[in-house]
Amino acid sequence: MIRVESTPEFVAEAYRKMDERISVVRKRLCRPLTLAEKHIFGHLDDPQTDDLTPGKSYLQLRPDRVAMQDATAQMALLQFMSAGLKSVAVPSTVHCDHLIQARVGAGEDLQNAVVTNKEVYDFLRSVSQKYNIGFWKPGAGIIHQVVLEQYAFPGGMMIGTDSHTPNAGGLAMFASGVGGADAVDVMAGLPWEVLYPKRIGVHLKGKMNGWASPKDIILVVLGILTVKGGTNAVIEYFGDGAESISATGKGTICNMGAELGATTSVFAYDAPMERYLRATDRGTLADLANQHKHLVTMDEEIYKAPEKYFDRVIEIDLSTLEPFVVGPHSPDAARPISELKKAAKENGWPLTLTSALIGSCTNSSYEDISRAAVIADQAAAQGKQAVSPLYVTPGSEQVFRTIKRDGQMQRLEKIGAMVLANACGPCIGQWKRDDIGAEEANSIISSYNRNFPGRNDGSPNTLSFLTSPEITVAYSIAGTLDFDPLNDVVPGLGVKFTPPTPQPDLPAKGYVRDTEGYVAPAQGNVEVMVDPKSDRLQVLEPFAAWDGKDYVDLPLLLKAKGKCTTDHISPAGKWLKYRGHLDNISNNMFSGAINAYDGERGTITHPLTGAKKVETSKAARDIKAAGVKWVVVGDENYGEGSSREHAAMSPRLLGCGAVITRSFARIHQSNLKKQGILPLTFQNSDDYEKIKEGDKISLLDLASLAPGKPVQMMTKHADGSTDTMLLDHTLNTEQIAWFKAGSALNLLRDKAKGNG
Repeated sequence: MIRVESTPEFVAEAYRKMDERISVVRKRLCRPLTLAEKHIFGHLDDPQTDDLTPGKSYLQLRPDRVAMQDATAQMALLQFMSAGLKSVAVPSTVHCDHLIQARVGAGEDLQNAVVTNKEVYDFLRSVSQKYNIGFWKPGAGIIHQVVLEQYAFPGGMMIGTDSHTPNAGGLAMFASGVGGADAVDVMAGLPWEVLYPKRIGVHLKGKMNGWASPKDIILVVLGILTVKGGTNAVIEYFGDGAESISATGKGTICNMGAELGATTSVFAYDAPMERYLRATDRGTLADLANQHKHLVTMDEEIYKAPEKYFDRVIEIDLSTLEPFVVGPHSPDAARPISELKKAAKENGWPLTLTSALIGSCTNSSYEDISRAAVIADQAAAQGKQAVSPLYVTPGSEQVFRTIKRDGQMQRLEKIGAMVLANACGPCIGQWKRDDIGAEEANSIISSYNRNFPGRNDGSPNTLSFLTSPEITVAYSIAGTLDFDPLNDVVPGLGVKFTPPTPQPDLPAKGYVRDTEGYVAPAQGNVEVMVDPKSDRLQVLEPFAAWDGKDYVDLPLLLKAKGKCTTDHISPAGKWLKYRGHLDNISNNMFSGAINAYDGERGTITHPLTGAKKVETSKAARDIKAAGVKWVVVGDENYGEGSSREHAAMSPRLLGCGAVITRSFARIHQSNLKKQGILPLTFQNSDDYEKIKEGDKISLLDLASLAPGKPVQMMTKHADGSTDTMLLDHTLNTEQIAWFKAGSALNLLRDKAKGNG
């Protein structure tokens, strides 16, 4: 049986393999290597012959482990079950953090979730035990925080079915978010296929002081690169400034690298990481990392001349870093905090803050909560409560117990903070608000990582701003965006805030360990039951293989305008309960997407009947029932955001043949390929404008589909005129085989049968 833990023996063997593979590649390239390159080359399936061209080559990598959260694990494990395998081939874990709805407080919310989601939790627990997967119970903590505390190790490689998996970069791990089908491949013993990422270096100089925090570093980078600037790239942080940041602070920065579209983000192994490993009872792993520093740091030559080895280098002087606030509606809408008041008034944003929220997987460390508590103390000292409702989401039971023992939690509660369960909650739409109507425009501020419309409470009218935990608490005490925490007198307090003094990144008395949250795999046979009548779980049926014919006169279902994230394609919130039932969750398909022709959200003109304002998913079902596939057209960075593969599986189930866009986000493009949908991009970006309502789209000569060969598209307009245009794709030979087979899972299933 494979051990789920990152044991010293396991890590030592991982380093041995890394050393061996990197030595092979060094002889091929004859140049210094960045840290990310060491991660990649050290996990190549075939270091002798793999093509190594950044931005072009598809690499076959061997990750050390897989992590899944409960919302995405359902579909991933349903796919794994259908592959006919007996056990996972690499250490894997499931973490129950997404299905707990925040409403009245930690205790009651957790109990309600355990009752409401019993069927799903029982399924995940039993399937985990059957297939040798570690299981973390509801309330144990958010996947990324638990991984950092329990499993991450310098130099390791992990994939996870959540876009914020790169959080583990805080411990020098190459951790990347993927769709469930990619996780299934790796759990089945196959390599992980990924486009060789380009290299972006962020040179951190100096040292932060005053209000500046690690959160501000990533918010600045987001302002520079934007939400698509890191697509198919690894962001590597280095310099003397990097060494001054705690391991959990580094985790915050890497976590939000997902908002850049980056494959992952990494820091080199250093003293703060060593301290964190020892504080979390992994001193032996720290010893191993110290013995293998040549594997977990970049080569010295790169420090001296980074511009020679990175595709782009960004320099940030931490000593002059000012706190930033981003938003609303996009995590790259960045500005220094000194500019927020003016921007709010000029744009007519609601100034009153209806809620302030700290914690989540991004900012719930001991250091984060300690800095936030310092600001709370300044209000409590004068008997003042937070004006805006203040919510605290601890990242794990370990952090919760520790800040409760050491008093930070009580200090926050003293100004009226409500403690939520150790779960994602409002960060992902699991927030039942009774204070604001769905149509009421309002502003909130948080230390979370993502702020798309509807992301937190399901309402597109909630304007969400992101900043550090301490700045969030300061705003909760003021209760308004018309306030600068650095320079203004606090309303009702009569004095200015003083900046948080440096706080310890680790508890002096050590962490209070969580001894109850983990369930180990079973030793015997375990039966996994899925009730055929369930409305929450559904055994998967294979998608049909391609019939070998061109796609001719396919109706245009939707032309999406502007930002179309996975939240727009397959919203979370109330729909999370159906993440294990593909047919039911498909009723939310494109319910958040903006129709380019009328600006409406979630409705279209029915391509078959001409009826107006029809739910997009209903029209898709009608077209499928007529025996016809359909096409979607999208704008820039289509599929940005969460790794949820439901945004690909629902369109596939309801008859999507192709998605044609100006550009794709990395994970979503991969998910479409895995499910047998053609992801295509306009060779001429302006051709997006030529697509008209009522168009019929033909994709021609698909029988000769080949890597690098454009696809010809002919569009018939309602007036009888036509346009012909070329579409590009990034499909390689194996991915074309997925398309022809109907999905990557179909090929995996056939292979398993052949070996069985």
